[in-house]
Amino acid sequence: MNNNYHLRNKPEREITDKDEITRILKNGKYAVLSLCKNNEPYVVTLSYGCNEQADALYFHCGKEGMKLDFIRANPAVCATVIEDNGYVPDVCTHRYRTVVLRGRIEILTNLEEMRQGMKILLHHLEDNSTVMNKVNDNLALYEKLAVLKLTITHIHGKARK
Repeated sequence: MNNNYHLRNKPEREITDKDEITRILKNGKYAVLSLCKNNEPYVVTLSYGCNEQADALYFHCGKEGMKLDFIRANPAVCATVIEDNGYVPDVCTHRYRTVVLRGRIEILTNLEEMRQGMKILLHHLEDNSTVMNKVNDNLALYEKLAVLKLTITHIHGKARK
């Protein structure tokens, strides 16, 4: 697979500024993940937290389920975050900014890493320290919870303004 694919039409739509790509990730609330096992595709949408220093996104879900089966079989992932700025009537166009990223996703097993991932996720989604403390201090929750870390290896953006 060629991860250095360039936009063939309208290269002026490509976002190359790392700060702009980071802003899209920091402003987004959910990502669409594409997973595959045994040549069978699976797409799932999850809320996330962005750790820009580690080039990683964090997700949470239940301890069992289809997405975890796919991740265990194949940790390679492609994901997208979309900033929808609306359809433009009478012009037949849509304004958006989007980021497509590739990387490896893992199911965290270390409690401290799980807590850190949840802290990043909750901080990304809300500033309510009461909720963050409640989740962080609830060790029983982590027995029922899977925390996922997607380490980004390639990222690019595209926009129609």
